[in-house]
Amino acid sequence: MPFTKLKFRPGINRDTTNYANEGGWYECDKIRFFSGYPQKIGGWIEATTNRFDGTCRQMWNWITSYTDNFLALGTNEKVYIEVGGAFYDITPIRATFTSPDTDDCVETTNTSTTVTINVVGHGCLAGEYVSISGVSGDVGGVPDSEINTIHEVLTVPDPDSFTIQVTTAATSTVAAGGGNNIILNCQIRPGFASNTAGYGWGTGAWNGAYGWGLSSPTPIYFPQRDWWFDNFDNDLVMNIRADITNTGVATGGPIYYWERGTTVNPSTSLGTPAELLSGLTLNSVAPADVPETANQILVSQNDKHLLAFGCQPYGGASGDFDPLLIRWATQDQPNVWEPLPTNSAGFIRVSRGSRIVRAIPTRQEILVYTDTHVFSLQFLGTTDVFGLQELADNISIIGPRAVISANNVTYWMGYDKFYRYDGRVQTLPCSLREYVFKDLNFAQADQIICGTNEGFNEVWWFYPSGASTWVDRYVIYNHLDNIWYYGQLGRTAWLDSSSRQLPTAVYTDPDQNPGILYIQESGIDAAGLPLEAFIQSSDVDLDDGEKFILTRRMIPDINFTTSTAANPEVSLTVRPRNFPGSNFQNDPSDTQRVINTSVGLYTNQVFVRARARQMALKVSSEGLGVQWQLGDVRLDGRQDGKQ
Repeated sequence: MPFTKLKFRPGINRDTTNYANEGGWYECDKIRFFSGYPQKIGGWIEATTNRFDGTCRQMWNWITSYTDNFLALGTNEKVYIEVGGAFYDITPIRATFTSPDTDDCVETTNTSTTVTINVVGHGCLAGEYVSISGVSGDVGGVPDSEINTIHEVLTVPDPDSFTIQVTTAATSTVAAGGGNNIILNCQIRPGFASNTAGYGWGTGAWNGAYGWGLSSPTPIYFPQRDWWFDNFDNDLVMNIRADITNTGVATGGPIYYWERGTTVNPSTSLGTPAELLSGLTLNSVAPADVPETANQILVSQNDKHLLAFGCQPYGGASGDFDPLLIRWATQDQPNVWEPLPTNSAGFIRVSRGSRIVRAIPTRQEILVYTDTHVFSLQFLGTTDVFGLQELADNISIIGPRAVISANNVTYWMGYDKFYRYDGRVQTLPCSLREYVFKDLNFAQADQIICGTNEGFNEVWWFYPSGASTWVDRYVIYNHLDNIWYYGQLGRTAWLDSSSRQLPTAVYTDPDQNPGILYIQESGIDAAGLPLEAFIQSSDVDLDDGEKFILTRRMIPDINFTTSTAANPEVSLTVRPRNFPGSNFQNDPSDTQRVINTSVGLYTNQVFVRARARQMALKVSSEGLGVQWQLGDVRLDGRQDGKQ
């Protein structure tokens, strides 16, 4: 029998049986297809040795007219701007306390690193962050430089005091020190890292609707803290996607604005917190009817309107919220929302669905997703300013970040299928549909994020599997080759920006350890650790499934060109079996065995003696510096009877 070339279709198919997918690939992790052949994905490196607090769910990158390359990150605890590898804290301020309330408010205890701050009615909770400045001189032996910084509130003994942690232990007890020019800036309260529900103490604000330490009569839902960002020229506008009232009702969050400033060096503004847009004068114009709450903001960049999707109605009372309302500020003035005959501010209401889930700008329109419909919002340039058109009904979107545009086509993940929009809404065929949707934690669907990797024509979705409360898997659609593949990897935010050479991603583990900023597709390894990858084929009949084949050897075809290891190699596994239901290793009715061998840079052939009706091929790697691409493997064998 001559050599048989084992050719497999590109892409992974898990929506049929292993045997029915003959000639295709069935399992994989951390591989992609390039020119139709599987190869290990690129590695990643840490973008900076600095870390950030909280779980980041959103990033935004923009270039200013001063050539600043800013990256905004929103976590459940903070808002940062990253530039030059440093993270600058611009988290908005909830409350400010100054003299006389803060005079000599610092208290130390001999030998302790715990410092007490005594301020009447501070309103802080444990886990919040407070910026302290103006402390003059050491207090009880604790240097003022250790106090004059941002601290996480350690404990709250009572409504008029809280504690912080410093590095240097006090050498004496001081009941009241620090001087008379102390300023206390309390940042907005942190949110939840993931969707949470509960009844009792700890499920709401301190001394909330049901009293301190008391339980609510019904479960209270607490959505994860998400941010939306967009740039208005050089400045940054942002809002919290969903916030919580004391009754546990999810509504939109406040809108904030950060000004870059007009100096060439942005160092001063980088240390300035973002401010409430509703109280901010911009371009010498006072704010007018800015929504107190919104579920999402974005800037219509072509016509320079700031829009809010799901927000407080025009003229509405504090606390009013309409989840289907769209409002916009007047052109070029993001803080003026009052509709007048002399400006272009206005509003329109979506007619279908119960809430707006997401709005995403595309080339000539803004797609608006409710929980049941998709609409197109377009700038008209008339007195109506914007117009709304229904595109599709009876569709779903699984989460606000599960949608992305690539190559002028918008892709998103629904509750049971994938979709695409290229002028009309269509179901996106997927060979991994059952694999994804039958093992997905829908309770944490808000964690699902979608991003592009345009260097490889890919759309990535990161999602939590059914047994996980945290993002731990991904599925990829290659829109050029129209194929799918998948793997296991945790990322909480992903950004593929043309102003940064490679995709940027972040990850914070479920234990809330400091977050890490990664540069994806950089190098071969996983931030200095081995990047393990594999691909396994479906079973292949060796002779139409009727006769047994006795294999003798295999000629591999594996490319190690970009490897950095001195002697790169992969493991080649041949898995023969006689029946589709047989166990590869432990079925007593089969005499075949799993064959493992190594293939290196200069391996000419490997000997794989096996007798079976069908077999599967697996290629895997576990070493540092190993990068590979699989080509066409050839098999040497002969017929060996029917039994």
